[in-house]
Amino acid sequence: MAQDPTRPNLRQVHLMHEELFTEVGEEGFEVAPGELGENITTRGVDLPALPTGTLPRLGDSAVLEVTGLRNPCLQIDLFQDGLLKQVVGRDEAGNIVRKAGIMSVVREGGVVRPGDTIRAELPSEPHRPLERV
Repeated sequence: MAQDPTRPNLRQVHLMHEELFTEVGEEGFEVAPGELGENITTRGVDLPALPTGTLPRLGDSAVLEVTGLRNPCLQIDLFQDGLLKQVVGRDEAGNIVRKAGIMSVVREGGVVRPGDTIRAELPSEPHRPLERV
């Protein structure tokens, strides 16, 4: 929930890459689509690598705008103890790495169905890397 009701909600739609479920599964966690709060589960799209402002086009008409990385919270550990450490870590340089998907806003509404194609329209360069929202 926004702390300032005059600011826009940059977290309208949460997208998660299905490949994360395999990754955490290798560490002994069982996670299925939807169980981490995501609205849309993708396959074959490197979501965390998309720049801010990317327009994912879903199905025939729905368009989102990527706003940033999901900042996972302690509720993930309430779901499965220790899972939070799997979706938030550090790289070799000590920087925080957030793997729990990306957040977006709706630009054009539409019907989205399982199996729909996702096409990512990148913004003009220079691209801005995703930050937590």
